[in-house]
Amino acid sequence: MKLLDKYILKKFLSTFIFVVLIILAIITVIDYTEKNDDFMAHNLGLIDVLPYYGAFIPWIANLITPITIFIAAVFVTSKMAGHTEIVAMLSNGMSFRRFLVPYMMGAALISVCSFFLYSYVIPNANKTRIAFETTYIKKPFYFTDRDIHLKIAPETYAYMESYNNQRDVGYRFTLELIQEKLLKEKLSARRIEWDSVKSSWSIKDWTLRKFDGMTETVEVGQELDTVLNFTPKDFGNTYGLQETLTLTELNNYISLLKERGADNVKIYLIERYIRYMAPFAAIILTFIGVVVSSKKKRGGTGFQIALGFVIAFVFIIFFILSKAIAENSTMNPLLAVWLPNITFSIVGLILYKFVPR
Repeated sequence: MKLLDKYILKKFLSTFIFVVLIILAIITVIDYTEKNDDFMAHNLGLIDVLPYYGAFIPWIANLITPITIFIAAVFVTSKMAGHTEIVAMLSNGMSFRRFLVPYMMGAALISVCSFFLYSYVIPNANKTRIAFETTYIKKPFYFTDRDIHLKIAPETYAYMESYNNQRDVGYRFTLELIQEKLLKEKLSARRIEWDSVKSSWSIKDWTLRKFDGMTETVEVGQELDTVLNFTPKDFGNTYGLQETLTLTELNNYISLLKERGADNVKIYLIERYIRYMAPFAAIILTFIGVVVSSKKKRGGTGFQIALGFVIAFVFIIFFILSKAIAENSTMNPLLAVWLPNITFSIVGLILYKFVPR
């Protein structure tokens, strides 16, 4: 690595850290102000909320990485352009592509760290953050879904008309064993209750029908204890659940949801795609940030910095819209999540044609 590369890389990384700290301070103060009434309502002191902000700050810092790295790239490059440093480099035979190398190195380093944190470290911190918000910020959760269908084994399907998560009781429960598209057994019950001591389900007022060709046998009973491949956690509050799962846990949970034929698997697929998309977004935005701010302007660096904030704002809006489209439409979630990266990559290449050589 040449001395010039070290000079640019050092300025880029130090500015990135500075931007992150400034934005984090602003966001944290705003968040505390918004939630202060909730803290007071639950008589929470500084010691009580410190663990929450200990998890909140890393989560926000990583979430805004693509934007903060973009702002850092714009700020550093525009300053260098304003001091005619870039002109001197290009006049001495350095190509603009070579000038980009230390920026790309810094962006790649930050992106790799971001991916590791996003996938394995921050989800564990999010467990604390989500639990705190669920307890003190959000309203009590009530499971309101009806006609619940679950695939709990390759040939076994469960159904409940409704479920009360306050009492851990399911109503009008059915368990079916289907082999080679034929119904072999059907267990019907008035209700099913969770026994927290035994960690099993207690099936009340049940009727079991077994089918063997044209022959049917019927058994009835008042109570039956059994272990099934689901627990009350499957009917609990899923607010932010996808953010509390490491990448390995997320992949396993997606596989489980697909086996059960769940309707909400798309939310977790989107979360997985975002964890891969966000690091690449940081690299793409760094490229654009350098390109748009590398030309010296008469009015100084103010216009370039302002332009950088506008582009960052547009990217955020675009990302939010594409995520909403992925969640609420039939569009392929992978394509929807990556659409901002694809679009801004094209924009970056177009802008690259107009930079000074």
